[in-house]
Amino acid sequence: MQKVLVLGAGRVASPLVRDLLDHDLDVTVTSLDVSGAEQMIAGHPHGHPLFLDLDDAETISSLVAAADLVVSLLPFTFHPRVAKLCLEHRRHLVTASYVSPEMAAMDAEARDKDLLFLNEIGLDPGIDHMSAMSVIDGVRETGGEVVHFRSYCGGLVAPESNDNPFGYKFSWAPRGVLLASRNSASYREDGHIVRVPGSELFRDIHLVRVAGAGDFEAYPNRDSLEYESIYGLGGGLQTLFRGTLRSVGWCDTMHNFGCLGLLSSESRPAKGLTCAEYLAELVEAKPGEDLRGAVAQRLGIPVDSLPLHNLAWLGMTSDRPVGHDAVSPLDLLGDIMLEKLVFGPDERDMVVLFHDFKVRYPEQDRYERITSTLITCGEVGGDSAMSRTVSLPAAGAVRLILAGRVPQRGVARPVHPEIYRPILDELAGSGIECREESTSLET
Repeated sequence: MQKVLVLGAGRVASPLVRDLLDHDLDVTVTSLDVSGAEQMIAGHPHGHPLFLDLDDAETISSLVAAADLVVSLLPFTFHPRVAKLCLEHRRHLVTASYVSPEMAAMDAEARDKDLLFLNEIGLDPGIDHMSAMSVIDGVRETGGEVVHFRSYCGGLVAPESNDNPFGYKFSWAPRGVLLASRNSASYREDGHIVRVPGSELFRDIHLVRVAGAGDFEAYPNRDSLEYESIYGLGGGLQTLFRGTLRSVGWCDTMHNFGCLGLLSSESRPAKGLTCAEYLAELVEAKPGEDLRGAVAQRLGIPVDSLPLHNLAWLGMTSDRPVGHDAVSPLDLLGDIMLEKLVFGPDERDMVVLFHDFKVRYPEQDRYERITSTLITCGEVGGDSAMSRTVSLPAAGAVRLILAGRVPQRGVARPVHPEIYRPILDELAGSGIECREESTSLET
């Protein structure tokens, strides 16, 4: 029986673990919280929950050596450490995270050792790549070329569960979302390269309507330009934009939170302070000054604006104790968001993925618009849409690799038909399906 080591038993791991066990694989799941791993395995005879301290390098090394393949669902900063052990013990590796420079640097050695380190095999990145390549390869096969490509993805709230002014709830720890709010971005628009500093990320937005899901704000997601070569897009490409979807109003709120310094990760003294006192010190409000007015003045916005309403709704202007001797604004904001912006037991999340292509067929002198749309919601009392869309692609990839059906080697992404076709087909059978539509255009 083939053995899989799953490092990390966080919120997205459960569907992957169950899938691998259901396909007769021996699965060891490690976590600092072994009870979470035990719940995922649910007494399965081929499942092995294990407590693991990530500082215990010797134990991690022995676990990697004992496996046929390693899945790392740890925070992305740990992936290079795991990858080095996979090189040492000659084991394949699967992650759902972006390829980091440290990971990319291992490509040659992985190839030399006949290993595949498959990254970006989750939702975003993951299903977005695979569904995009399905369209792009189809366009090439029919003599077309992609002229404009805009791709959008968001982990959102199902409409019936959307009951707060942010239009957002967390299906995992807020810190990653808040840190990503400071990322710079770049993309191509009508032939011009646009570079957006992190401080202006939430000012570079536009509205997107997704049929069956609603209207959303979109802001740029990291570096879109590198995907010109990854997707093999040709010289006729005019636009390439990868964006994140959020409910309308989110971007204005987060931009102003950033202007206040609430996205700073620098720790500040907080012993004995209330949230209002912490915020007053952050914005350098004068003693006795109305806090809401001081914040509005600093931001240059009305006191009744949405960002200030949301700040108060969270409790940042209240007498709630900070609860730390020292804490960064970002971590305090994350703590409060995790209290206020959470899914209840009868609520569902929603994942929306939307690709919008403009394609040119030179020999036929015509243009076409192709869209690909995925809308899926979580199960009440069961798996979230986010956990299923992140972990099931990775599970499918694990089984393909162990079955010897993936010829690629080195550090790779799921942009090859040998990978994306069977995984997309399998996901569709599980109700996670990208629906394509095409329309002829005049120009």
